[in-house]
Amino acid sequence: MHINELDAFVKEYVKELHNETAAIFAGAGLSVGKGFVDWVGLLQPLAAELGLDAERESDHLVALAQHHVNDNGMNRAGLHKRLLEEFPTDAQPTVNHQLLARLPVAVYWTTNYDRLIERALEGAGKIVDSKHRVDQLAFTKPRRDAVVFKMHGDVEHPAQVVLTKDDYERYPIDRGAFINGLTGDLVSKTFLFLGFSFKDPNLDYILARIRLTFQANGRQHYCVFRRVQEQAGQSQAEYEYLQIKQRLAINDLKRFNIKTLLVDSYDEITELLRRIERTYRRKTLFISGSAEEFGAWDKSDVSEFLNDLGKIVIQRGFRLVSGFGWGISNDLLSGAIEQIYGQRIGHIQDHLIVRPFPRYIADVGVRDALWHEFRKDLISQAGIALFMFGNKLSDGKTVLADGVRKEYAIARELDLVTVPVAPTGYVANELWQLDEPGVKSSAMSEEIKQAFARLQAPAAKPQELLSRISEILDLLGKE
Repeated sequence: MHINELDAFVKEYVKELHNETAAIFAGAGLSVGKGFVDWVGLLQPLAAELGLDAERESDHLVALAQHHVNDNGMNRAGLHKRLLEEFPTDAQPTVNHQLLARLPVAVYWTTNYDRLIERALEGAGKIVDSKHRVDQLAFTKPRRDAVVFKMHGDVEHPAQVVLTKDDYERYPIDRGAFINGLTGDLVSKTFLFLGFSFKDPNLDYILARIRLTFQANGRQHYCVFRRVQEQAGQSQAEYEYLQIKQRLAINDLKRFNIKTLLVDSYDEITELLRRIERTYRRKTLFISGSAEEFGAWDKSDVSEFLNDLGKIVIQRGFRLVSGFGWGISNDLLSGAIEQIYGQRIGHIQDHLIVRPFPRYIADVGVRDALWHEFRKDLISQAGIALFMFGNKLSDGKTVLADGVRKEYAIARELDLVTVPVAPTGYVANELWQLDEPGVKSSAMSEEIKQAFARLQAPAAKPQELLSRISEILDLLGKE
């Protein structure tokens, strides 16, 4: 993909994620990496029974499925058997499914029969509402996080799947509610199509209806295609022919406001999804720290600093994530909440995620395991982690806070940008000694490296750190 085109897409799609108007449409190609077949692979044995080649009939697969039913006295048993053979219900999601599931997307549409999207969402801790029949559309699972619309049915109900010409011809009658639902989402949300060939008659009908209704005012959507590759033994004429077909298909999609992003390998799709996730998370800041004492600084100065920092985080458009760090959170959260209500933009949960630790657990082993999962769940929502102070009271003495160290380790494991604020001392200073070599040798821009260096310079008063932290947040938030 051209770098500017990719940058523009990621920026726009992440904006839709923040606005909660992003959606995903998954085609068969998304599941191929897990060993599942695409339509050609599914129908190849059935085509062979008819004396045909599914590869050569790839533009007429719906008709091919119908021919098989016709040739077997209108018996669909062969189709149902192929579905059960090729789509095992115990298959696990691919990396791409897992990345999609972690994104804050509430609507997934698919023509796939498998259950990989649902499994990935459940693995991400989300409540999934799956719809593969019309009657299910009338009901909503309580507290659902995501809804998966399986417009062609589900592998566990093979007799109800959409596969033949008869099925498609009856679709507006039997499954018209899915058409209406997808039409509404295509009008109101920005879709990313993955693994989809756009040969589906139902989608053609829906897209055409939207185009005629909204003309030049339709919503922008995106799809990813693998660029035509030259194959071993393929003639130059055949290679050029396929290139022309792909170019024409891409141009035709423009009629429906679908912009195509080309990749050379499927690995690039994984990296694209990783980049979307990283970019989205970069606007969420996790702050770690605890303090029983504040070194040479007065407590009143630190309280003022933390209160102002909470305001700055919100002012700069970040969502703040934090546990109740001793000696830190009260002043920090007071400033953030004051700023949120002062701005009167959105809801408090759009700007702030605060969760107190479950402290009163008698069994130390159980408590430590629970706290680890608790920390991981909290930190995984952020893209940047800021570390300050890091001391606590233990047996009447002030010691370094091991919890801050643990949160740093989790942040590194989850690939967050870690920002220790060394002038606050204690564990934060210790972490900077660990972080400094990584920062200097990383792929960060020279501008960011210099901002890191300025942040770590000594400060006579904590208020001096506000402009330095602001600078780093601004730079990292734009990456």
